[in-house]
Amino acid sequence: MHFVEVAIQNVRGFSPAGRFPLKTGYLILKPPTADVLPLGSLALSLLFADGRGGDSSLVGSAGRSGKAALTFVGQDGMTYRVLRELGGSGSLHRLNPATAQPELVSTDVSEINQYLRGQAGLPPRTTFEQVYCLQLVMLPSRRPRKSAPKAAAAAGAKASGATPSLAAATQVQPAEDVPAAEAKVKVLEKELVTAKAVDQLQFKVDELSSLIFEADSKLKGGEGLKEAIVQAEAAWRAAPSPESLGLPMDILSRVKRYPKAVARRDEALARLETDRDPELEDTLLKVPPLTKNRYFWGGLGAGVLFMGLSVGLGIVAAQPMWRYLALINIPAFGTAALMALRYVEDLQQATRKGSKDNRKDARQKKILDEFELEDAPVRMAVKALNLETYEEIPGALEQKDLLGIRLGELQTQLEEFEASAEYQGAIREGQEMRAQQEELNAELSAKGTYVRDLREVERELSRLKESIALAKAPPVQVAAAPGQAPVPVDPLEDPSPLVLSQAADVLTSDMLSVQALLKDRCVQYLTALTDRRYQGVEWDRDGNAFLLGPNSRIPVGELSPKDIDLYYLALRMTVVEKTCARVKRPFILDDVLTGMDEAKLPATLESLGAPGGKVIKALTRPTYGYVYVPEEEAPGFEALNGKTHNEKPLKLERHRPRGQREERRPRHEALPDVPGQARLWVGLGRQEGLDEAGVTAALEAAGAPAGKVLRTDLRPTYAYVFVAEEDVGGFEATHGKPHGEGKTLKVERAKRK
Repeated sequence: MHFVEVAIQNVRGFSPAGRFPLKTGYLILKPPTADVLPLGSLALSLLFADGRGGDSSLVGSAGRSGKAALTFVGQDGMTYRVLRELGGSGSLHRLNPATAQPELVSTDVSEINQYLRGQAGLPPRTTFEQVYCLQLVMLPSRRPRKSAPKAAAAAGAKASGATPSLAAATQVQPAEDVPAAEAKVKVLEKELVTAKAVDQLQFKVDELSSLIFEADSKLKGGEGLKEAIVQAEAAWRAAPSPESLGLPMDILSRVKRYPKAVARRDEALARLETDRDPELEDTLLKVPPLTKNRYFWGGLGAGVLFMGLSVGLGIVAAQPMWRYLALINIPAFGTAALMALRYVEDLQQATRKGSKDNRKDARQKKILDEFELEDAPVRMAVKALNLETYEEIPGALEQKDLLGIRLGELQTQLEEFEASAEYQGAIREGQEMRAQQEELNAELSAKGTYVRDLREVERELSRLKESIALAKAPPVQVAAAPGQAPVPVDPLEDPSPLVLSQAADVLTSDMLSVQALLKDRCVQYLTALTDRRYQGVEWDRDGNAFLLGPNSRIPVGELSPKDIDLYYLALRMTVVEKTCARVKRPFILDDVLTGMDEAKLPATLESLGAPGGKVIKALTRPTYGYVYVPEEEAPGFEALNGKTHNEKPLKLERHRPRGQREERRPRHEALPDVPGQARLWVGLGRQEGLDEAGVTAALEAAGAPAGKVLRTDLRPTYAYVFVAEEDVGGFEATHGKPHGEGKTLKVERAKRK
């Protein structure tokens, strides 16, 4: 989730109207005036409206309505826009990704809140306010102090429980055996030396681990390429190929010549049909059987008859004359034989005609068989690839070649990356640092298997020395001034329990687990913000915090207001960092760093020659500051008056009550207006080192009409220029033009008071 844009109209602290894009990352909004920019309050009013009109306090100018709109991207990836009239109604819109136009979701306050919680992923208002917003009023120093009776009652209630309070358990008592305690001090000092050495070694090991991690991160830059290569190789292997489908290796060439094969088949079949003889349509001619030929039977019968007569009459009559009748058998049998020969000839002719038709069928079969040799692999490829037509076969089989080319390109990129100087350097550095880390680990092992933490040893040593000091010289009670009773100072409220409980709710964990998760990072923030005045933090089981100094363990409530604010800031930054690691959300800081640079004021004065370490308290204001010093050190600070700081004279004087201050200098009398002349306000004055002639020259250099300035009323930070009415346009045209280095000229008609 992140904010995209905020649009406002007549909202306190903002410009009168405008739309301000909010880029992801760290972003600073600079208010147009000295007022605090209430971005956090505005976001809470827009995202968690209650419909009671409490957001009307954000309206700028009275008598006019104020409007505000916030555009953000929710956890669901959708873009939302909340539009609200401050103190009035509002609406929620969602951007349609298809049309890029906003669509109205709802205008009901309860429905909007429910939709933002359920769909957009907004946290509860308390969580958003206490975790993701940090306002000036939230700082512990800005909250009321705890009253002493309530604090004592709380401590008593805790001490009366089954488990004694940690504060009571850690109270330092005077040492009973001082010599034994001093001997233990020496032992602890030796242990402290060892713990410091181990701590330094561990610090180096941790630093090397961080550097090794960075080197490994550089080496892992090729993991994306390797993963892409694995995916590309898997896709290449899964792509269809002639080998994997059992197709001929020349299937692509077969597909290319397939249309020609179809054309050849159709042409051959057409030519075969054309070559057929019209009178030979029948595949087999019908020849009458020989038994139905009467000439054959007539000749055969006549021959048998005459043969029988010649034999019979020759035997009966015993006359040789009858034997000559057998000669008549010759023409009879010849006729029968002739009919038989003709029958055989007709059969042979019919057989020859049938063979010719069979040859044509064989040719047709040969044509189809030759086409089948070309058609079968193509049909098999279409079926194997699950395609509609054979024209799609080349595109399907070419995918493997394209994937192979992509795989080769990725492999080349990986080889170039691994051969780069940065990659090779990271490998060498990683090896060297790992060797150093092993050496340091060996040194750590040589120090012993168990060494207590440095801070634990320091705490025990500090407490032991304090107990010895108490035994030797008990603390002296500070007496109050004569006639006055000591005034107890109530401690500040420890903000830790509330913050830790909110963090536990967001992280869905228990208090102790959250403390373990936040501790190291919180210490890093704390040491950086306090210039290492505090080196650690501890929490008890209830979330109460204790800061660890060089020789002290201080409850957070007893810290100075500045230190408790710094600790609170460190804790809040840690909570935001850990919670946003799971779910990204915006973090709003509303001018909470005001007063954080008060430590720089004493340092600046000391750099100019003020006595060192004498400032008791420092307060900063937008244009000036206060420093509290001992009375005897005041002359040393007053001597700095007039010294140069950042090319400006330093003004330092003793603070005087209002009744003792000098009377203000008489107010500068403005030049009177003259009919026919216009008064123009110019953003140039004495502070720029200009006189009246210099202001005129600067205007003319920017393009104003020359010699048209009639009068000039010079002030410290601005000037009034009087020109004729007809020349006003020429001077106003210079507004916004550059003047000097990084400055812009401002010219406008003066407003009547």
